[in-house]
Amino acid sequence: MAQEVIWAGSSSFSSGDTPWGLYDSDSDFTSDVDKFADWCARRLGYPIMSVELQSGSFYACFEESVSEYSAQVNQFNIKDNLLHLTGQATGSNVTHKRVTPTLGRSVFLSKQYGTEAGVGGDVDIKKGSFSLTTGVQEYDLNSLFADVSASGAIEVKRVYFEGTPAMQRFFDPYATTGYGTINMVQGFGFGNQSPAVSFTLMPLFEDLLRVQAIELNDSIRKSTHSFTLTNNKIRIFPDPTGDSTMYFDYVDTAERDNPLISEYSGSSDVVSDYSNVPYDNMQYAFINDVGKQWIRKYGLALCKELLGIIRSKYGTIPIPNSDTTLDGDTLRSEASAEKEVLVSQLREILEQMSRKALLEADKDEAEFLNEKLNKVPIPIFIG
Repeated sequence: MAQEVIWAGSSSFSSGDTPWGLYDSDSDFTSDVDKFADWCARRLGYPIMSVELQSGSFYACFEESVSEYSAQVNQFNIKDNLLHLTGQATGSNVTHKRVTPTLGRSVFLSKQYGTEAGVGGDVDIKKGSFSLTTGVQEYDLNSLFADVSASGAIEVKRVYFEGTPAMQRFFDPYATTGYGTINMVQGFGFGNQSPAVSFTLMPLFEDLLRVQAIELNDSIRKSTHSFTLTNNKIRIFPDPTGDSTMYFDYVDTAERDNPLISEYSGSSDVVSDYSNVPYDNMQYAFINDVGKQWIRKYGLALCKELLGIIRSKYGTIPIPNSDTTLDGDTLRSEASAEKEVLVSQLREILEQMSRKALLEADKDEAEFLNEKLNKVPIPIFIG
């Protein structure tokens, strides 16, 4: 009597035999799945021992093993590339694709500093004004800025209470009509030239000295206008002697402190965190032999675990004149340990292949190579 076979052969798989059908259209998967089932059955003791598993059980374990490998690698890739993928479209699948680091995150952070420094950023610098009253030195900003267009509090960045810049009160440095300059033209012997000399090129420090002289004159001989801003109260120095207008720059603090203000934040169709990074299941055909060997071993552990669950349903089976004990619990504990080891080994290898680890290895290699080259004799050429 021929022994009943558990595995029907390498041509028994057809599309739809796996629970999820994730890889049923992959020709490499459909070619390997039957070989995997036959290999697992033999590794579990068949045909010497009965293996209480059907073809669908082997197919399910193989599909789960491929998905687990894909998940482990993709988890590592997400961690390694999340900084550079944040803000990208979620519809762009990056599985099996090289991700190039960019400066986008650094530029994004620099924009926030630019806002505070007043040299750029994503927050609009708005302008406002209020009227100064003769003899009134102190003004309450809470009441003055009540009409400012803002959704909440504002933060004053700059107050325009400044005199005309000294350079704007400086005579034309190229003209020959200024005090002392016409005498210099005469001293050079250019005074009676025809056509007349219309300008004199002066050194830059001459302009700076004159600007400093004008500013020093303002601070000593005139009242230098200034102000202090404390506890939302602005005090003008000296007391205004006439009605005028003070201008200021401000930002809406609700707009500045809004974490969803950038062009990417707040959008539902861009990468925001771990949950929506577009890493999909790997294509089995693109996995190398190293990965496929891990998949086979992990799939075997899954089959052993499933067989252990089946055999654990009945601890003993009666036989003539005795009972036989099944090894379900042993199979389950062995399978659990094997899966844990395989996952730990894979994660350790992936960590060794991280961008940081590779850069450190490249740095060490360059240093070792440089040290080696330093020991090479350098020829001396005598001309």
